[in-house]
Amino acid sequence: MPTAAQKEIDERTNLTGSNKFEMLLFRLGNAAGTERSELFGINVFKIREIVAMPAVTAMAGAPQHVLGVVNLRGQVIPVIDLPAVVGCVPKSGLNIMLVTEYARTTQAFAAEAVEDIVRLDWKQILSADEAMARGFVTSIARLDGDQNTTRLAQILDVESILQRILPADQADLKANSSGPALKLRPGAIILAADDSFVARAMIEQELKALQLPYEMTKTGQEAWNRLQAIAAECQAQGLELRERVALVLTDLEMPEMDGFTLTRNIKKDPLMRGLPVVIHSSLTGDTNEQHVRSAGADAYVAKFAARELDVALRDALARYEAVVA
Repeated sequence: MPTAAQKEIDERTNLTGSNKFEMLLFRLGNAAGTERSELFGINVFKIREIVAMPAVTAMAGAPQHVLGVVNLRGQVIPVIDLPAVVGCVPKSGLNIMLVTEYARTTQAFAAEAVEDIVRLDWKQILSADEAMARGFVTSIARLDGDQNTTRLAQILDVESILQRILPADQADLKANSSGPALKLRPGAIILAADDSFVARAMIEQELKALQLPYEMTKTGQEAWNRLQAIAAECQAQGLELRERVALVLTDLEMPEMDGFTLTRNIKKDPLMRGLPVVIHSSLTGDTNEQHVRSAGADAYVAKFAARELDVALRDALARYEAVVA
């Protein structure tokens, strides 16, 4: 008989099948010039562990806001001063270290305090406006589920933070093509979805390098609504959806509807299930990749591996005969 702990693990694992996720809430201190300490959040799936702040070894020439490195069970990882990045001042100091995994990399973020872990529906997450998205906040969580609630948490765009503070190998991030430009059927596009401003810019850069026409959306719900509209137009015109949409490229973590739900919706819809779906996400690891396969996606690529994305797009388009000579 399953133990309570096993049941909790199973429930967490199965959240991806219900458009839900768990978010770690934490505080970074007071916003500059105020006495307010706001809540921030990160998807629990990206948290490897939470530890009391250890001694940090300062590194000569370290980038701004990098406190130094720590040796955590034999692995040396950088520690980022998260309050300093977002402009907060911790009252009680940097007490907690959040160890995270993003796009196959490990790093730690110093924080003031951990508040709670909450289970939310992605419908409770609202996309940040363009001005906020260009900063470090990708979306806002309504923690109580009420549209009129005043209890909110800011979900940080950690991809953007890492790219600005600890830029990855530029050779890997640079858009490149492993072969000739791809040519889709006339009028067909790649429909892409990602809520991160930095990720959208990189995706657009890669699709332009491949000379692929595309349309960019910011949430899974927006992508799904667009697909439904295009499918209705095609049906009215006696066309197959694949004549208008060659492939869907989607992130996993997005406001309103996550990439798992978007993929399942596509694969079970009679008008859409012939569309290839490539998932491009910073959620890495065997468990997440297994979820991707169970959702029916055709490929999974970790952010921001431009070469891998190039290969995955080529393979998926060729398999579905979406390119023309």
